[in-house]
Amino acid sequence: MSLGFLPIVVIVILAWTYDFYNGMNDCANSIATSVSTRALTPRQAIFMAFLMNILGAFITTQVAKTIGKGLVDPAVVDFYIVIASLVGAIGWSAVATHSGIPISITHALVGGIVGAVVASHGSGALEMKGISLVVAAMIISPVAGFFFGILMLVAMMRLARYAKPYAANQTFRRAQILSAAFMALSHGANDTQNAMGIITMALVAGRLIPTFEVPKWVILGSAFFMGLGTYTGGWNVIRTMGIRVVKLHPVHGFSAETSSAIVILLNTLLGAPISTTHVISSAIVGVGAAEKPNKVNWGIVGNIVLTWVLTIPGSGIIAAITYRVFRLIV
Repeated sequence: MSLGFLPIVVIVILAWTYDFYNGMNDCANSIATSVSTRALTPRQAIFMAFLMNILGAFITTQVAKTIGKGLVDPAVVDFYIVIASLVGAIGWSAVATHSGIPISITHALVGGIVGAVVASHGSGALEMKGISLVVAAMIISPVAGFFFGILMLVAMMRLARYAKPYAANQTFRRAQILSAAFMALSHGANDTQNAMGIITMALVAGRLIPTFEVPKWVILGSAFFMGLGTYTGGWNVIRTMGIRVVKLHPVHGFSAETSSAIVILLNTLLGAPISTTHVISSAIVGVGAAEKPNKVNWGIVGNIVLTWVLTIPGSGIIAAITYRVFRLIV
């Protein structure tokens, strides 16, 4: 089905609204640890994350290609599917963000796309290779974040074993400025591509571009609205990630941010749309548990994991219902 100009405009607006909530919820990924350890003031951290998220968007478009043409058969995509996908992702993301729950905004979009396509054409229209990549990354990335966080903490503790506690704290507090910037850059590189992928998918379906190549204006707009959401700051999510899960010291924050950024960037270059929230949350739990398991608020961790599990089916159900309603009305 060919898309007209007005539907494309609606899709772009919704995609960038999704991007805004992505930045708002995932702001905590980049800055929660550096704020909780007082390496940066909240405003300093948010402004830095805003800039680095935008820069990260220009690193690669591999993830956008997975989102835009790797999950479903592009031939079945129409206006109703794209709109329903975005409504499902935005609805789930907005509720979680305002409730202070760190979720995978990426998986909210994946769930929205899958839910809308299954409601319209059945599971046969899904590209199982792309779905398998998402599922594999969903399982592997938090495990990698957890263990990389522990290994990084052990390495840093060994490096600083002869340093005086005050001097070590000050050194890692300064180093956290760099690790937080690295984390924000890797987050921008992976997560801004979600909106890029779905906008480009709509442009191809509407025959406004001949092949799936992300236009520069799509990259810039997606980066800006992600950055704007980051600058607004999801303070409830930041409190959950930086304070309620485990109390962090600068060495923990540096280890969690650095290990997470490495995992995220490697997956981004492979084109895997992973959850940056899963990675950094797991790394934070890892560095906390490595020192003393009872420091971790396992009740909060359990609630976060439950939300992770429910994200794809939750956003998928919203998207499927939205699609059905659209088809009844229009």
